[in-house]
Amino acid sequence: MKIMPRLVRRIVSRFRRITESRVRNRKFYLPYIANKRGLEIGGPSDVFRRKQPLDIYKNVGGLDNCDFSRSTVWAQQQENYTFDPEKKPGNSIFCEGSELVTVKDSTYDFVLSSHNLEHLANPVKALKEWKRVIRPSGALILVLPYYKRTFDHRRVPTGVDHMLQDFERNVGEDDLTHLPEILEKHDLSMDPGVSSAEQFYKRSLDNLSNRCLHHHVFDEKNSRELLQRTGFDVQSVDLTFPFHLCILATPGAS
Repeated sequence: MKIMPRLVRRIVSRFRRITESRVRNRKFYLPYIANKRGLEIGGPSDVFRRKQPLDIYKNVGGLDNCDFSRSTVWAQQQENYTFDPEKKPGNSIFCEGSELVTVKDSTYDFVLSSHNLEHLANPVKALKEWKRVIRPSGALILVLPYYKRTFDHRRVPTGVDHMLQDFERNVGEDDLTHLPEILEKHDLSMDPGVSSAEQFYKRSLDNLSNRCLHHHVFDEKNSRELLQRTGFDVQSVDLTFPFHLCILATPGAS
């Protein structure tokens, strides 16, 4: 008699996780990427793969990738960018995601960025650069970690004024302004890439090489405000399981 209720709870829980992991407004994203050419920042990303929360790789017409190095903590990049086994590889661009110096204005129909912006010390500079390379009719598809469900949950969402000040000061990727806060509030127990507090401290000091730090912390409110104040119109915001904040934004009038 007790087995059935337990089984039912497991089935319900599984169904809930699957349902919550899907982006409810996925249909809004498709017109901007279907059979069109885009640029990803720091890919490939699991969230865009098949059967994942925002499985759009299968729909794109072509996709290039930008990464700050050929070898990172997350990927080993080649000249050809393979993002989906059934799609033709795109090209790899090696430069800072906030300085796409080899990319001309309005080159791409869309830009993808998943769990990347929080690793950039100057997010406003990056967003302005991404807007520059998107065609006026295009879109930015941005995925951020919702801080309350990550190792950042003890921190407070970063004020947009602060991020704008970082832009005005032209903060570089060697910036460690937030390191004291991170060292104090980072939940080591929720970070699988950390073996000890000492290892985390050493890794953090070498952030320019590994780019693991989350400089800034995001929720629905400050992410929406940040995009609006950097020239985007926010079309959709979805919070999906387990911690993905998925945002569709289009370039606003200049």
